Amino acid sequence: MGAILLDTTVLIDLLRGRPEAERRLRALRESGDDVYACAVNIEEIARGLLPREHGAAQELVAGLRIALLGAAEGWQAGEWRREYAARGRTLSQADCLVAAAASSIRARLATGNANDFPMVTVEHWPTGL
Repeated sequence: MGAILLDTTVLIDLLRGRPEAERRLRALRESGDDVYACAVNIEEIARGLLPREHGAAQELVAGLRIALLGAAEGWQAGEWRREYAARGRTLSQADCLVAAAASSIRARLATGNANDFPMVTVEHWPTGL
């Protein structure tokens, strides 16, 4: 039992009814894991919605806990971007904020883009399944 933050790739698969994502979410809930998203994930979902997905997206989000983003998370995201840039790797602001949200609640991060999150513990959920 623990906490897991679902990245946007996972949320999209759930929204689109992909069986493997639904199976994994059920397994998380059955094991007692706390399932989270953050404001960045919700913005990304809202931005990419098809008109027919609006209601389903609102239902999906309503069933999740929300990891808050505040000053500490913003600071952590900025530090990661600076540290990785010094090593020649550019990380996106959105990904660093999502990772900081996961880190702040001591959660692992479920994503289809594991390579985008070298700074946190990732659970790879292949997309489109």
